[in-house]
Amino acid sequence: DVILIATGSEVALALSARDELAGGGIRARVVSMPCWELFDRQPRDYRDRVLPPAVRARVAIEEASTLGWDRYVGDGGAVVGMGAFGASAPLKQLITKFGFTPDAVADVARQRVAAERRDDGRADMKAADQLHELGQSLWLDNITREMLDSGQLQRYIDDYAVTGLTSNPSIFDKAIASGGYDDAIRANASGDADREALFFDLAIDDLRRAADMFGGVHERTDGVDGWVSLEVSPLLAYDTEKTVAAAKALHAQAARRNLFIKIPGTEQGLPAIEESIAAGIPINVTLLLSAAHYRAAAEAFMRGVERRIEEGLDPAVGSVASVFMSRWDVAVADSVPDHLQDRLAVAVGLQTYRAYRELMASDRWQRLANSGARMQRLLWASTSTKNPKAPDTLYIQCLGAPFTVITIPEATLRAFYDHGHVGEPMPSDGGDADATLAEFATAGVDVEALAARLQAEGAKGFVDSWDDLTALIEKQTVALTA
Repeated sequence: DVILIATGSEVALALSARDELAGGGIRARVVSMPCWELFDRQPRDYRDRVLPPAVRARVAIEEASTLGWDRYVGDGGAVVGMGAFGASAPLKQLITKFGFTPDAVADVARQRVAAERRDDGRADMKAADQLHELGQSLWLDNITREMLDSGQLQRYIDDYAVTGLTSNPSIFDKAIASGGYDDAIRANASGDADREALFFDLAIDDLRRAADMFGGVHERTDGVDGWVSLEVSPLLAYDTEKTVAAAKALHAQAARRNLFIKIPGTEQGLPAIEESIAAGIPINVTLLLSAAHYRAAAEAFMRGVERRIEEGLDPAVGSVASVFMSRWDVAVADSVPDHLQDRLAVAVGLQTYRAYRELMASDRWQRLANSGARMQRLLWASTSTKNPKAPDTLYIQCLGAPFTVITIPEATLRAFYDHGHVGEPMPSDGGDADATLAEFATAGVDVEALAARLQAEGAKGFVDSWDDLTALIEKQTVALTA
């Protein structure tokens, strides 16, 4: 509820005030800050863990001048200190006069907590609601038939503020392996049936239901939010014409306006993205790893929109650009020093967000928007924390930004709902991204080369997952129709 910040002998005073607050049901964290400069040099995610931005009720205790503490307590905080240069009197009188007692500090803390609760209603606001207040959409990176049948997805919509979802072959592979689709496979399969077509029948049945559940969100936001996603076969990655044909066919088969077709933003996938947008198919550009990848995907999107404008067609075609996060930190975990652990992904994210904001403000995009085009939103994907020593909501608390999307797996969603918090909004200028990336370069990390490697590995992983999925469907079909 409140953070008490102190240094030196004032820490004991803060601890006593914390105990008094606890007796009244107010939870307080005590932060010992012996050196401002050292704290300011720490990574942003560390600073946010120590001083969670969502906790605006803060009290600093300084038995001297209060100068400088305002940058840590912020607008919602207060400083217990000496407003004058100095004072002369017996110690006990000075302590009482300036409020350097547990009771006095606790009273100030209670006032700040009450003010926060009164002023902005955050007392009962869940982290997911704060995220939406920031302007970021929260999507679920999962779908199963059991989740639909049991009402779990509807509960996530109603209680967890989920406003869309993403899916991929690996998600369906796990669900099919669990036996959740046995009845559907038995009913729809025949001995000579195309296993890929059978998968799409199963997936589209689920995604139609999910799309209908998000239909209200889609309508209320005029098509900005409330989307679901279906991936084209990665086996078509090197054939633009077939990828575009598959995108059109799948979107038509699903017959839902709020369904994205996912196409990887690889060099080979970019022409298919442009062609699909030009054809009016909503696209989720996936497997982007860097700012350069994002710019290439945005360029393909805008070329498709420009072609529609030239042809006199509606330029408002939905799209998101999905940038994968956690893979960065996993890739360098064994090769960088401790102080750089779990920092690369966020730095790349900051750099990418800067590119996004620059594009949004560009003359080219403003001309397209003036013609009725909709901005391709930035989406953060691959957001589960892989390092067990790091916070399980690391990426969601560091990647908050307006007019963006973050998609998270179920475990991360539940953790965020239980104990997550929303960090400070990402700075539009990229913040300390360049300085952090320079540290990684000094540590021997070639970020550009690593982005290319991770995208290539991801593309291969998509194919492997697809092969595993179709092999599993074949196995299940044989067993269930024997």
